Amino acid sequence: MAQTSMEPSSSDQLRTHQEISFSLGPYSYRITRSGAQELYSVSTGTQTISEPFTWAFGAAGNGQSYLFNHDGKLYEARLTYYRTKDAFDISPNHPTTPSPSLEEAIGRHISSEEAAKCFGCHTTAATVSDKFEPEKSMPGITCEQCHGPGAAHVAAQKSGLGDSGIGAELNPARFPPPEAVDFCGTCHRTWWDVTLDGLTGTGTVRFPAYRLEKSRCWGKGDARVTCMACHDPHKPLVKESASYDGRCLSCHRNSPTAQRSADHPGSPCTVAQQDCASCHMPKYEIPEMHTKFTDHMIRVVRKDGVFPE
Repeated sequence: MAQTSMEPSSSDQLRTHQEISFSLGPYSYRITRSGAQELYSVSTGTQTISEPFTWAFGAAGNGQSYLFNHDGKLYEARLTYYRTKDAFDISPNHPTTPSPSLEEAIGRHISSEEAAKCFGCHTTAATVSDKFEPEKSMPGITCEQCHGPGAAHVAAQKSGLGDSGIGAELNPARFPPPEAVDFCGTCHRTWWDVTLDGLTGTGTVRFPAYRLEKSRCWGKGDARVTCMACHDPHKPLVKESASYDGRCLSCHRNSPTAQRSADHPGSPCTVAQQDCASCHMPKYEIPEMHTKFTDHMIRVVRKDGVFPE
């Protein structure tokens, strides 16, 4: 989470690709380095727009996108880095056909409302006292973005009060399950976010909080069915599905002969007792993202292959 955004000069993806070139119709795209700046240029051959990147968003686990300012407006560059390709290609939700003008070809203009949301999930302190000031934000998600202002907590620690409760920070791990999932969904999309935006189809697997709440085992207030039950936000994401078996078996019985109990109400799997997520949380390809995402709608996957909305 600390790497959800960074200065372009700190991006390994930009640094390790000495010069990036891409063509789309009459437009030539280039990303070059000039001192400490990463310069983004779009040219028709006779006209060129060139601006330095101001932000790199994403830790490049799946990809990394880039922001820049042009004529006083914030833009998302037309090019994004994709890890599976180890190359740059058209950014998600951007036209894949040539734009009618150079001004439109450079990228997608980001409104102030959208920018506040983007920076709210990729940086820390971009909005303070309801005032959006991205130039004052800190790269990445730091402690205070999830735990609130930490001055009182730091003062308590320095004074020797420790964890006495004075100056204690907000702790989302103590939230009831619905609130805990919605807290993570602030950035990873809640059921309400997806529903009100009218989003459907396999693209919704990008929103794990929303998909988790559609699981059959969700909705009973069980703390074992929350985001933080499986993922430690203070550590890098564990990608090996077998590493989550213990979480699955904390609810489900590990043998067909095991007796149901209040602590283990879940039915046993008749196929296997290991690598559970590989079957019950399948991956779906999102073409424009050039990668597969794990579906957090935990379920028995049917052979018909129809994606469950």
